Amino acid sequence: MMPKGVAPLRLFTTLARDQRLFKRFVAGSLLDKGNLSLRHREIVIDRITALSRSEYEWGVHVAFFAERAGLDEAEIASTARSGAADPVWSEPERALLTVCDQLHATCDIDDQAWSAIRAHFSEEALLEILMLAGSYRMVSYLTNALRLPLESFGRRFPAEAAPPGNS
Repeated sequence: MMPKGVAPLRLFTTLARDQRLFKRFVAGSLLDKGNLSLRHREIVIDRITALSRSEYEWGVHVAFFAERAGLDEAEIASTARSGAADPVWSEPERALLTVCDQLHATCDIDDQAWSAIRAHFSEEALLEILMLAGSYRMVSYLTNALRLPLESFGRRFPAEAAPPGNS
């Protein structure tokens, strides 16, 4: 599951203590080529894990995927701090971040956010966004509640401001 020469993540070795849970966790992964671009997928993951205060998972994803997804330093910092209001984002990305923020805060999306996101993403992509956000909320539960030590290569939340709290 890891690139050659990279040790398994603490999250994986922890879950592998129960083969059934680990197999189901891996089987539910949405890191394949799906209905979202790599960039959009990583924006969702980074924002949800930041909102959930999972520096572990946010840091792993930023370290492994941010550059490949075309996220620059301002955008990376924005996923942990300001989100949709930040002018670094395009209109589709602001709609995506708004959906992430609303899902995190209320487990729902208001009509205005639905209208905005539908203007940019297919129905299949919308389903994937919902599942991806929920999946990474669960991953954040695991990494936070298990108090997994941060990976040595993982990025840290930006020092300028603490990530947003749970709403």
